[in-house]
Amino acid sequence: MAGSPTPRSAYICAPWRVGESPPAVARAEGACRLTAVTPRYDARAAYAEDASRSHGRKHPESASPTRTPFARDRDRIIHCTAFRRLKEKTQVFVAHEGDHYRTRLTHSLEVAQIARSLARTLGLDDDLAEAIALAHDLGHPPFAHAGEEQLQECMAPFGGFDHNVQTFRVVTRLERRYPDFEGLNLTWETLEGVVKHNGPIAEKLGEPAYRAILDYSQAYDLQLSTFASAEAQVAALADDIAYNNHDVDDGLQAGLFTLEDVLDVPLIGPVIESVRRDYAGIDARMLRLEAVRRMIGRMVDDVLSETRARLAGVQSADAVRRLGRAVVAFSPDMLEDLSQLRLFLYTRMYRHSRVNRTRSAARRILRELFTVYMSEPDVLPEAWYARAAGRDDAGKARVVCDYIGGMTDRFAIDEHRRLYRLDNWNG
Repeated sequence: MAGSPTPRSAYICAPWRVGESPPAVARAEGACRLTAVTPRYDARAAYAEDASRSHGRKHPESASPTRTPFARDRDRIIHCTAFRRLKEKTQVFVAHEGDHYRTRLTHSLEVAQIARSLARTLGLDDDLAEAIALAHDLGHPPFAHAGEEQLQECMAPFGGFDHNVQTFRVVTRLERRYPDFEGLNLTWETLEGVVKHNGPIAEKLGEPAYRAILDYSQAYDLQLSTFASAEAQVAALADDIAYNNHDVDDGLQAGLFTLEDVLDVPLIGPVIESVRRDYAGIDARMLRLEAVRRMIGRMVDDVLSETRARLAGVQSADAVRRLGRAVVAFSPDMLEDLSQLRLFLYTRMYRHSRVNRTRSAARRILRELFTVYMSEPDVLPEAWYARAAGRDDAGKARVVCDYIGGMTDRFAIDEHRRLYRLDNWNG
């Protein structure tokens, strides 16, 4: 049809070249033209997972007439209680510190978007990649890594705590939404990705916190000594891309460091300079946003290039697992740049005095909640008290840990106030 766009085309905004005349409606300075480009999408790859050949679910169910098994997994994750709670669980800043900073929910959505784009471009099953990406943070406790560190300390005598294991426990046991089984009864491929998206975990199975995965896998083998699918590996790299970029964005927006501070930092520094060259006089806010957008693009392009090279000759999804190395990866140069960026973020953001004060308060809140629930379990909600009743100390501690781990930042703050503030008698 005349006037229709080029099939499977996209448009990029490119600066007008010297000597070219932009149309009158274009901006006088820094104007752009729309240039049609055709993205490279790989056809469904031989190494992709095939939903029609899934290993199935631990508890057999009838197939959905409208969704693939992996799309059904994604939808179950989106509808579960733990996913909704991510809206007020912290990435770096506690929920009440501002409405524009990332939370676990917005982070998970950004990871899922990047994972889906990478998977589709590489010819992988994008529903599976998206499901794993959406699930990957379900086990995080309130207050980000400060909360995890505190629960690890509290649970050290009682079997330990690990947020990846907790995610597994959420989707296999703690979510109770279906009459026929505990958990979400996800497909084998999604469960494998939840457990192994960062690589094989066989060497971790001696750690007490991993006992839940070991016991489960003995009855339903998740092949813990191999790598996961390429889709799971895509979700892991999408997580890296998302959090590095949005931590730069949030740190700049919070004033923990400035654009000038990052000019000498690999990756972000050169990107900022390129934006300034393309848009003379750009304001700081738009500079920040455009720099983050470009940095995401550079990292995505790097992953695609490195991954395509690593996947050359790989002919099946099972071959991906047997390779003995990751197939979805950054290039060595990008890894070096990222290590410098992460070092900058660690010193200038994660250990900033403002963040340290919040971390201190957060750890104190969770420590005191754990203490009161262990010594006085009858202050737990009735359903949780019933789960703890009659258990030994380790069993009771696990129930307490599960309850605290499911809290949002705001709920934990309010619950601590209710239990420890003597001037708060309204419960």
